[in-house]
Amino acid sequence: MIDPLLNRAVGPPLAVIARLLVRLKLSADQITIGGFVLGMAALPAIYFEHYSLALLFILLNRLADGLDGAVARQTHTSDAGGFLDIVLDFIFYSAVVFAFIAHSPADYGLAGAFLMLSFMGTGGSFLAFAVMAGKHRIDNPDYPNKSLHYMSGLAEGFETILTLCLLCLFPQHFVLIAVVFALICWVTAAVRIITGYQTLKALPAKGHQQ
Repeated sequence: MIDPLLNRAVGPPLAVIARLLVRLKLSADQITIGGFVLGMAALPAIYFEHYSLALLFILLNRLADGLDGAVARQTHTSDAGGFLDIVLDFIFYSAVVFAFIAHSPADYGLAGAFLMLSFMGTGGSFLAFAVMAGKHRIDNPDYPNKSLHYMSGLAEGFETILTLCLLCLFPQHFVLIAVVFALICWVTAAVRIITGYQTLKALPAKGHQQ
């Protein structure tokens, strides 16, 4: 929901750090993969209840997620890099929730599964519309530098990461946090499905529907 504002606020400092990384010959894809590895290190930390360490790994992952785009803009952007970035992001989001479920299936299983299911709603609607938006060249003014169309909603990147951080800060309230955010995700998915369908329905027909 606030991702466009946040991107404008953190853009300048990220650009400064990115210049240093470019001088070190680090590519955007290397930063993407390195950030993903750091993020996945949160899983054993969560499983063994080292929540502060898990929080650190999550934040480092997000820092890398901002830096890979900044480095790409100072070198060269690519669809391959954008593809890698978004796929690893979605794996990371669900993996953190999975770590909580693995730690205590009895306590966290149902709420965690509901949250992971909601990620399918937000992620599926997001990616499906991105494909169609690219096909029809639909403008995306809020995210002009992204490799694919970013559809807005109540639950975007910032809200998702905030939720993952809250789970690490207050694991005793996992069920409440997970269910509340899952409901927000379903509202987002519903709005995206309705808006996306109406937007695509209004476009001029092109051949047969696939």
